[in-house]
Amino acid sequence: MELDELRQGINDIDRQIEELFRQRMALCVNVAEYKIENGLPVFQKGREDEIIARVKSDMPDRLKGGGAVLFTTIMDISKFLQYEKIFDGKDVLKSSPLDLTEPAEAAVPGISGSYSHIACRRFSDKLSPRFCDSFGEVAAAVESGEVKYGVLPIANSTAGSVGQTYELLKDHDLKICATTKVAVSHCLAARAGTSVEDIREVSSHEQALAQCQRFISANGWQPKPALNTSLAAEAVANSTEPIAAICSEECAAEQGLIILERGIADADQNYTRFILVAKETLSPEGADIISVSLSLPHEQASLYRLLTKFSAAGLNLTMIESRPIANTDFDVVFYLDFEGSLSSPEVAMLMSELEFDLSYFKFLGNYKEV
Repeated sequence: MELDELRQGINDIDRQIEELFRQRMALCVNVAEYKIENGLPVFQKGREDEIIARVKSDMPDRLKGGGAVLFTTIMDISKFLQYEKIFDGKDVLKSSPLDLTEPAEAAVPGISGSYSHIACRRFSDKLSPRFCDSFGEVAAAVESGEVKYGVLPIANSTAGSVGQTYELLKDHDLKICATTKVAVSHCLAARAGTSVEDIREVSSHEQALAQCQRFISANGWQPKPALNTSLAAEAVANSTEPIAAICSEECAAEQGLIILERGIADADQNYTRFILVAKETLSPEGADIISVSLSLPHEQASLYRLLTKFSAAGLNLTMIESRPIANTDFDVVFYLDFEGSLSSPEVAMLMSELEFDLSYFKFLGNYKEV
């Protein structure tokens, strides 16, 4: 048989599969209508297990795994269509408009001149900073209602994600309502009269130390972690020891420090992404990013099935990050960003499915970059 004939045979079979797929999905919609009338849940694990067991028993050994993946995917698409029917027109999550034109107080880690302070001004010149010693104090101030907003770093283009911020999003009732990107240009700052040769120790936030690791190692200095870059600069200004801080030039000027070196980060292009958080769900006009966190069962292909849900909904994942859960047997929480708006029916249905199917699911915000 010639190649063209083989391909024609495949095309004929594909058309049969397409028609059978349409028929199966139509029946699934009928199943959804029955479940609505009888108050039954969409997900029925026993039924899925029964189908997969049957498929595997019908397949030759070399196709058992592939057959299971195929029918698992078909069932996930079926569930999405059922959710589409069940939650058609229903708003799962509500949000209020984000208005940054009105004066408000924002908790900001560090002191005047910190990168977080720069980000705060970028979010809005109407925000009055309340400076905090730690990221945890920022989260607590927002959650308690002491301030309306909080500013936190969440990722750096050189050193990666800020783990502490992800932990705070998991442990506190916070919603992301905006994000912004700040160009980070680290400098080496010290008290007047201090030379590079005098320095034995360099202090900064652990992220800044990681971003300047090659520079620190090349000079043989001891890195000293601080709560943030600006507090490191303040400590250097108040110290009599031959130490230096890694901070912004603005912060160095605020603390009366001299700049010994500029542009000391390992990467020339170095950016930190900051988030603006609030206690309530606030979304700006044109919000196009959604963040969620969730955990997955310890089952084969659970991550693959999660990604299938996004694909079936036609939604584009832009970030997926996993963080370990303390005091567990290597359990993790996944953090996901994807393109979309709460007003979109596809988003509402996907969020409904995730919330119903997963033991842990948390909506973290619908926002855009400013």
